[in-house]
Amino acid sequence: MSVSAPTTASGSAGRIAAEAPAALTARAPQVPAERLVAEMVPPPRFATVSFDNYITDPGQPSQAEAVEALRTFAGRLDGGAGAKGGRRRHWFRREAKPAASGGPRGIYLDGGYGVGKTHLLASLWHATPAAAELKAFGTFVELTNLVGALGFQQTVQTLSGHRLLCIDEFELDDPGDTVLVSTLLGKLVEAGVALAATSNTLPGKLGEGRFAAADFLREIQGLSAHFRALRIDGEDYRHRGLPAAPAPHSDETVTRAARHIPGASLDDFPALLDHLSRVHPSRYGAMCDGVQAVCLTGVGPIPDQSTALRLVVLADRLYDREVPVLASGVPFDQLFSEEMLNGGYRKKYFRAISRLTALARDAKGLADAAS
Repeated sequence: MSVSAPTTASGSAGRIAAEAPAALTARAPQVPAERLVAEMVPPPRFATVSFDNYITDPGQPSQAEAVEALRTFAGRLDGGAGAKGGRRRHWFRREAKPAASGGPRGIYLDGGYGVGKTHLLASLWHATPAAAELKAFGTFVELTNLVGALGFQQTVQTLSGHRLLCIDEFELDDPGDTVLVSTLLGKLVEAGVALAATSNTLPGKLGEGRFAAADFLREIQGLSAHFRALRIDGEDYRHRGLPAAPAPHSDETVTRAARHIPGASLDDFPALLDHLSRVHPSRYGAMCDGVQAVCLTGVGPIPDQSTALRLVVLADRLYDREVPVLASGVPFDQLFSEEMLNGGYRKKYFRAISRLTALARDAKGLADAAS
């Protein structure tokens, strides 16, 4: 199906949204390095989370235990007088060794998808009593993109003055990137930066859809002594006690909703998948800037693994930004083949299904409102 051209007149965007919804396929943003650094904060979905609003499962005591351990860890990372001064790098290097004697310099959150690891990681960022510019939060992909944009040495200099670096979804699928980031983290630990991380599954790692702490610690090699692993058990909170995701809508319903909702995008799913292959994943977040709802027609099974992995990144960026997804075609739990769901990237695919299902649930009322 054809897609209308995106709206460019910002002053009248709300008025003409019903006539010309935007298209993600029309966007190929360029992201300067300065933005990559400035945006290393918890994404909008986690902008106001805290340990207090993390809902623990009474049947999983490891969740409450993890919260208390992270509270203690954050309390040890006081900003101190140096955090307010301009000579912060010198202060952090001077304090690194004494701080390390009080406990581990790193925390690794070990658990399956949907147990709230990102919520807890962001809560740690918020709870650490240091200025926002002295804390960094980002995914592994965003961190490698930063190294690519700034260069290794400049990245070390940029982050070594920080009090805390949180890395969500630590990627272990690419040995080269793993060594690169492990080397970077080693330099940051030497500078006195505290670390916190979650991670995903290695290729070929099956089992319960979670990454084992022992494997993470082995992959980061010399850094393992700096990390304390916190096991977080539980089921996917996005589906805990909630109704099933709404069934896909018709193409006509999705198109009508896109034309009715200000700030909505409208794309044919196969065309969007093709477009993602021409935009670097580091720019998927910027591609979604200003989008209030994503409307997709013709959703169908993903044809290959490269395409599937790109969709995972897009799903993460939409979920971070709390952008509801209204779709026609097959349900999101039929996106990935059985071979994919049983392969080495299975955790990523299950996470994407979980997050897209949550976003589809968020969009449930959009079709009704547009009718």
